[in-house]
Amino acid sequence: MVCLGIPARILSIEGELADVEIGGAVRKANIQLVPDAKIGEYVLLHAGFAIQKLDEADALETLKLLEELYEVR
Repeated sequence: MVCLGIPARILSIEGELADVEIGGAVRKANIQLVPDAKIGEYVLLHAGFAIQKLDEADALETLKLLEELYEVR
């Protein structure tokens, strides 16, 4: 089994929940594991949980690669 984390940009934060944007879709994410996350930053999202913060350049490169992979399918 392969687990995949997806980069997501934080749009808003309320307590331990954040609205995050992934490819134009907005989802709720638990940010309890990254309590220092801020609006506008990127996090690695897995199973509804932000598991680490990401540098914007790394996040955008990963999203680009995932998009290219999807196009090849």
